[in-house]
Amino acid sequence: MTQTPVTSSRDREPATPDLSEGWDEQRGRLRKELRRFDVLLFLICTLVGLDTIGSVAAQGPQGLTWMAVLALLFFLPYGLLVAELGSAFPVQGGPYVWTRLAFGRLTAGLNQILYWISNPVWVGGSLCIIALTTWEEFFTPLPGLWKYVAGLVFIWGGALAVVQSVRVGKWVPIAGAFARIVLLGFFLVSVVVFAVRNGVHPLPLDEFAPTYAGFVALVPVLIFNYVGFELPSSAAEEMRNPRRDIPLSILRSGFAALVLYGGPILGILFVLPSDRIGSLGGFIDACKAVFTVYGGSIAADGTVTLTGAGAVFGGIAAAGLIIGLLTSGVTWAMGAHRAQAVACADGAGPAWLGTISEKHSTPVRVNLLSAVLASILLVVALDLTEGDGEKYFAAGIGLTICTTFISYVITFPSLLALRRKYPDAPRPYSVPGGRAGAWIVTALATGLVAFTVVVLIWPGFGVGWFGTEGSPADSLPEAFAGQRLAYTLSQVVPLLIIAVIGLVFYALGAKTRRTKS
Repeated sequence: MTQTPVTSSRDREPATPDLSEGWDEQRGRLRKELRRFDVLLFLICTLVGLDTIGSVAAQGPQGLTWMAVLALLFFLPYGLLVAELGSAFPVQGGPYVWTRLAFGRLTAGLNQILYWISNPVWVGGSLCIIALTTWEEFFTPLPGLWKYVAGLVFIWGGALAVVQSVRVGKWVPIAGAFARIVLLGFFLVSVVVFAVRNGVHPLPLDEFAPTYAGFVALVPVLIFNYVGFELPSSAAEEMRNPRRDIPLSILRSGFAALVLYGGPILGILFVLPSDRIGSLGGFIDACKAVFTVYGGSIAADGTVTLTGAGAVFGGIAAAGLIIGLLTSGVTWAMGAHRAQAVACADGAGPAWLGTISEKHSTPVRVNLLSAVLASILLVVALDLTEGDGEKYFAAGIGLTICTTFISYVITFPSLLALRRKYPDAPRPYSVPGGRAGAWIVTALATGLVAFTVVVLIWPGFGVGWFGTEGSPADSLPEAFAGQRLAYTLSQVVPLLIIAVIGLVFYALGAKTRRTKS
């Protein structure tokens, strides 16, 4: 039976879910401050992450091949899917509301916990460790306690930006987008200068040939590079015209992301020998190498020394990279935290976390809780890995992608469910191809993120099967070589803990659900 769309007393949207009275009270504190250009730069800052460029380059030229393939098989379908959901159901909370409408509050609430908690895991994990590594490479070492202090400054600096009103806070992703464009653009110009003076490493055509082993190693970071289209929808009721701006911004930012990713990866491959490209330091090392054209030298053993203008440009680029990492975390937090606040106000979590600040019009309590979780993760992870940055990075980025992608496995099929439940809802943009088109984009996007979760928990899944080349053990992150059990536990144990947190949150929302209008 087709359900009749529920309309609020304020006649906000034709398919607004019957949320709790608690959220109706909070919604009045939102301010419409986001314009189309703001949303475009928000998405560029979201999509163009700087923490995974080295991971892709570390797999050699076939990384570019798989990047092109997944742009067609995942990035395009995913963009089409979110463009329809975001323009047809432009309600604060975005992904939470879509899954709430499609599958109910319990499923949406548990799903939202995974989506939200991936942000503090990411900020306290891979983003923080790359920021610290960059600081030590270009500025000064951070021995002992100083590493913890610097990490906490990074985390709480981001938290301070996230709690600000959207009128102020939107300048963080805007600054982050421009920092990416300037940093990556200057890096590419420097690669050209470096190539003219020193030549480049040849890239034989056979190294571009895709392999299954390369695919299972690359699919997590490549798809992670391509996600984030849904984040502006979490702030849909703070946008001037979400029905118009969301689809247009997705299209434009998608093209920008492909250029801003592909160019630097190719540059790294031209500059560094393949055996010197690491997942953690690949982009950092490439920057240092190319900036020697402005002053500095590369020793026979590959050690880079920057002097004069090279050292100045290196310091500026390092600062830009750290700003880029910080703004990545802030931008994702601005979306994921808003969705979590809507979930809590709706009864899928403790009501006190669903409060929107009257002063800032942001979910300050969710923001601060996330910063606390990121801080705890930083301290615990540094202790467990004994300061091993590579191991910390590998476990952190894997868990971040796992939590995010498990949530997508539930969110993406919302497209099909909402077409069935709300066939008459206005759709300013629809996935082309009718019912078949909707099924195709949903199957591609959902299938690839589900496969990614499998290969993250069990690296090398399928390698060596049916005549494919390689050993599953070779797919383990280098920092976990020969330690499959340790790596798997680093993913599975936190996922189980997060699931328990989701159930506890839902139980704490019982009072709100009982008082639902």
